[in-house]
Amino acid sequence: MSSARISVMAVAAICGITTVLNASDWTQFRGPQGNGQVPELSHPDSWSDTENVAWAVELAGSGWSSPIVVRDRVFVTMAISEAGTKPLGMTEGVRNMQSMGLGGKKPTETLQFAVACLNLNDGSLVWQKSLEQKIPPHAIHPSNSFATESPATDGERLFVYFGAIGLVAGLDLEGNELWRRDVGTFKTGNDFGTGSSLMVDEGLVFLQYDNDEKSMLLALDATTGEDVWKKDREYKTAWSSPLVWRNSQRKELIVCGEGNVTSYNARTGEEFWKLTGIPSSFSASPASDDDRVFFGNSGPFSSGPLVAVAVGNSGTTALQPEKQTPGVGWSKLKAGPGMASPVLAAGCLYVPGSGSILNCYDAATGERVYRDRLENAATIASSLWASSEKVFILDETGKCFVIKAGPTFEVLATNQISDLFWSTPSIAGDSLLLRGISKLYCIRAAAK
Repeated sequence: MSSARISVMAVAAICGITTVLNASDWTQFRGPQGNGQVPELSHPDSWSDTENVAWAVELAGSGWSSPIVVRDRVFVTMAISEAGTKPLGMTEGVRNMQSMGLGGKKPTETLQFAVACLNLNDGSLVWQKSLEQKIPPHAIHPSNSFATESPATDGERLFVYFGAIGLVAGLDLEGNELWRRDVGTFKTGNDFGTGSSLMVDEGLVFLQYDNDEKSMLLALDATTGEDVWKKDREYKTAWSSPLVWRNSQRKELIVCGEGNVTSYNARTGEEFWKLTGIPSSFSASPASDDDRVFFGNSGPFSSGPLVAVAVGNSGTTALQPEKQTPGVGWSKLKAGPGMASPVLAAGCLYVPGSGSILNCYDAATGERVYRDRLENAATIASSLWASSEKVFILDETGKCFVIKAGPTFEVLATNQISDLFWSTPSIAGDSLLLRGISKLYCIRAAAK
């Protein structure tokens, strides 16, 4: 793509695009800013199978993708199986720790890859569209799904991505297809499958596809689906989603890959900085504030680092854990998150650990503020979300811990929905959307 076209698009993005989004819209994985932060939280603090459930609807298919919301419409992607095949939780899908590194059997069933639009008010189906019917070419882990990547929207268009079949498409909000791309299908690490969600910013759709054969990072024109820029990446599989980091100096596209984290100019693909020397790959996605971006990783057999990179970084450096590394504000050995992405609230960074542990760090210094146990918590695969006052942590059994934000550990509430949850929740005004194994739940206080 020529620099001239990039410049024209940049001007158009700044001057000519009129937003049609509401403040309460949840436009992509982990929300409008991609970091799980909710400026004004108005959904209930307490719920159960019988309390504050506005509606619960059975979806035609399964998937761990998060729903997104535009005004009064909820969009959710799924893989529909005639045989009723669904992903498993940690206990069933991972019989022992070694099996975390073993994928499932190669699929033989034709699946429908579809997107549904629901009414936020009552959960009724507005429309459903099948985009493809195909047998996925590669195996995935029994705990993963064939629709793990969350869709995204710019308020006018809906963007969906099914990594299992290499399909990325743009639709209007009525389900009419505008464009589609085949980005290819490739083997993933340990046959776990794909999982990186789309991110949208100022007319561009960002797609990270790190795999074991042909890794790439794409910036697509939201209107046409054509490449605006593309980066071939030398790294193998990662499952993290990119983050558009608007910091106090500039805007950066943060991409966590195998053994490294890279910052790009979102408009041009130019590399701002790269941090190497990070053990293993990433499942969790980054978090950020105005002055730092936070990331870390851990695998089934080892814990990786937790790192804060300061604003204004440049060049390529190798991480020296718990030593001074240029551009790195602080780092902690064996402190990185596993599957669930961390969240910032009240100047603290919240990171779930193994064995029901919640770690809280001072975001500015990296000092651990507390390390406490979430009573009887199961595996935490869903990413955290928070307001300035409360942090929410959902485990796979449907138990949700509401934690007081700040330096003192205090459980304000413990809620329970009886289902299996690996999907990251979505928030739309006074509504909280929880996606289970086959149902979508809307948590909302009853009208008084």
